[in-house]
Amino acid sequence: MNDDVRNIVLGVIAAGISAALGWVARTYLWRRKLRRKQVFFGLPDNSESLLVVNRGAAGPEFAVMRYDVFALLELAALIKDCNAHAQILPHDTARQGFGERTEFCVGGPASNRRMAAHLSSLLPGVRVNVDAEPGPDRGAFQIGTERYRVDNGREEYALLARLTADRSQNTRPVFLFCGQTSITNQATTRYLARNHEKLTRKYGNSSFVLLLKVINSQAYGPDVVELVEDVTRAAQTALPAAATATAPRNSHRAS
Repeated sequence: MNDDVRNIVLGVIAAGISAALGWVARTYLWRRKLRRKQVFFGLPDNSESLLVVNRGAAGPEFAVMRYDVFALLELAALIKDCNAHAQILPHDTARQGFGERTEFCVGGPASNRRMAAHLSSLLPGVRVNVDAEPGPDRGAFQIGTERYRVDNGREEYALLARLTADRSQNTRPVFLFCGQTSITNQATTRYLARNHEKLTRKYGNSSFVLLLKVINSQAYGPDVVELVEDVTRAAQTALPAAATATAPRNSHRAS
């Protein structure tokens, strides 16, 4: 074997080794990224999860609003990416505890009994006005001493929460997507899909509650979403009796 042939053979071998090492590195990084995503969502390979569906406020008993369907589709894609499976349940048939399977609960307490139960037991510092009669506070959030009113199509609020009973790896989280309107439910699921890596870096597998604001949904749909603030502490702190009986001092509404 002369020098030219030897150099060619060595070059081919070196290229093969480099390609193999590159493939191994990419596979390792991909698996690590997938593992972090699975831990954040509580969805290991072939695990089961629950998608709890609300009902359309003005439709038949089992109707689901169009934007809520879109929200479910976005969540289904996240679940599939984690190599997990989803079971869809109507809100009034999901009579079980939480922690054994990851749960994604979509819709406000007016249209989702399961959401109402979660807010009552897990987020005692949150009140949602579910009055059927029109009024300036209809659909408003009260979080601690702050009130956030809905201005349909202009400024609407939503809560995104990841809640666990403890930080054990065996405890599956509950994700709440509680919007003032159906389009804000979708906006919240989309925000999670786009920002879950950032949220993983910040919170890990801890609980959090974020207040989001959807801007000008009548023009931009569910795409323009702002993070207002982290309201975890206020949402998990029970409101004093006096605070639930009187209007809070500060209100947020579109001018």
